[in-house]
Amino acid sequence: MEKAHEMALTLMRKSVEKLGSSTEDYGDLTLLRFLIARSMDPEKAAKMFAKWQKWRAAFVPTGLIPESEVQDELGTRKAYLQDLSKEGYPLLIVKASKHFPAKDHLQFKKFVVHLLDKTIASSFKGRERGNEKLIGILDLQHITYKNIDARGLITGFQFLQAYYPERLAKLFILHMPGFFVSVWKMVSHFLEKATLEKIVIVTNEQERSDFIRDIGEEVLPQEYGGRAKLVALQDAVLPLL
Repeated sequence: MEKAHEMALTLMRKSVEKLGSSTEDYGDLTLLRFLIARSMDPEKAAKMFAKWQKWRAAFVPTGLIPESEVQDELGTRKAYLQDLSKEGYPLLIVKASKHFPAKDHLQFKKFVVHLLDKTIASSFKGRERGNEKLIGILDLQHITYKNIDARGLITGFQFLQAYYPERLAKLFILHMPGFFVSVWKMVSHFLEKATLEKIVIVTNEQERSDFIRDIGEEVLPQEYGGRAKLVALQDAVLPLL
């Protein structure tokens, strides 16, 4: 590890302690995600980390959101969890045509945590390292106005940015219809520059070819140009830790 990173980590640990929290149970790779998300500023990273700890303790007190608490969201079978990409990142697919604005917004928030936690855990090899990432596909094919949920999309991105820093490797948005462009422009105002830089809106054959190459045909479902079968989130089996 670079000396600059080591120094920043030491300063961050001290700042976290001053805030009344502790980094004792967390390795350097976990803390480094928060530092990177805050441009290597130890104090800002410490505040972000302490806020994440408090949120996690309050929102996920048992360490996970069980399927029993997100049955309505799982029942739509809109989220899919595939194998690892060429670079070892799990592939999460969300089919927007199967999503409808949530009547129970708390359950939707729990669902976001459930799917992100399960996706990240699917890449653990023996135990969590702390720097695992994921690749996402947001498939907008066949969506109608009934599927549009700017609030839900913003919530998902805000959770990803605030509570899962540097977990997103890349997000591919497929089949964006013309009527969704204005919705995306509004949503994008809530995204940090680092998040926007990881998003690719696939619009032509070259981008589609790059998309298939980046993920790998063995992992990508057949309908997206690969050779795999879709696996619903609730049907995916995690490796034993």
